[in-house]
Amino acid sequence: MLPADPAVLEAGVRTALDGVIDPEIRKPVTELDMVESVTAGEDGRVHVGIRLTIVGCPAADRIERDVRQAAEQVAGAGNADVTLSVMTPEQRAALTERLRGGRAARGNPFGPGSLTRVIAITSGKGGVGKSTITANLAVALSARGLSVGLVDADVHGFSIPALLGLVDELGNAARPTRVDEMILPPVAHGVKVISIGMFVEPTEPGGRASSVAVAWRGPMLHRTLNQFLTEVYFGDLDVLLVDLPPGTGDVAISLGQLLPNAEVVVVTTPQPAAADVAERSGVVARQTGQRIVGVVENMSGFAGPDGTIELFGAGGGAIVAERLSHGQEAPVPLLASVPLSIALRQGGDAGVPVVVASPDDPAARAIEQVASRLAALPRSLSGRPLDVSVR
Repeated sequence: MLPADPAVLEAGVRTALDGVIDPEIRKPVTELDMVESVTAGEDGRVHVGIRLTIVGCPAADRIERDVRQAAEQVAGAGNADVTLSVMTPEQRAALTERLRGGRAARGNPFGPGSLTRVIAITSGKGGVGKSTITANLAVALSARGLSVGLVDADVHGFSIPALLGLVDELGNAARPTRVDEMILPPVAHGVKVISIGMFVEPTEPGGRASSVAVAWRGPMLHRTLNQFLTEVYFGDLDVLLVDLPPGTGDVAISLGQLLPNAEVVVVTTPQPAAADVAERSGVVARQTGQRIVGVVENMSGFAGPDGTIELFGAGGGAIVAERLSHGQEAPVPLLASVPLSIALRQGGDAGVPVVVASPDDPAARAIEQVASRLAALPRSLSGRPLDVSVR
């Protein structure tokens, strides 16, 4: 059998490369101008040149492997060679400009008028499982085919990287890739994630960055949240989740300033005392112009051999939802009650969310219910420009 015509081979390989996705930017390498050359010889061998975004690109091995596999689907096994190079500064600048889609550098793509649904997850106090709910909810929404980003805004108590498995054996979080002034967030379970935990350094070589305390006050906290929103390239998102720190402090106020269009989900436990505190976080969100779209009651009970054991009481979630319904056009629903679950805790420790590791667990089913109800909620048009004209 004679080798295919070189021109036909080259065209076929270029078409196949449309299916190779950059794992960080989540777009085809052909669309990102990463394909430098495709040449085929009379012997049927194909040579592909790929331009990486930066020196030491962490996705280099995967991109090289995927490109070779795509080329071999056309040229045959063993008939493809891949050469890696690096973009010039001018090529990187053109790439970042194209990814911004004409938006100004350091602009906030998630403000009023954005097509991305922004959902802030808040709680009145710590220890109610807010971050665990957020991480699982992000993965559950992604599994529905939505493009999901997650900002870990709990600067002092960052835990999202560990909950999603974006840490090494020492607990140090994965590092984002920086392309000029653009930050490419790591991806876990289909969710693009950014956290201050990805930037802290261990105090000594080989140490644990996860144990480093971040002792910042208001201006630094505001600047960090703003940087996450303006410099991190999330691409076109359907949903952006923001894991807020507990309470009603600086970050909650900054969120209201930077994302006044955000919708808010309040997490509480069934204990009435916790419900009182959780209500306050919802009140602050409303004062900054945000809309409360639901309450999640976590740790609602434990299924024991003799029935459900309500370790933390009962009814707190319903109480918060009822109280926060006052002053809104529509009632605030109790989205779900998530039971105490060993599988939920084990998934967090292992970095594999329970909605992935044990989807039939009662806690996983409850979180899936939250995802389903949030995805079905109608969007508010308040503060959004309408594309209409008068003739």
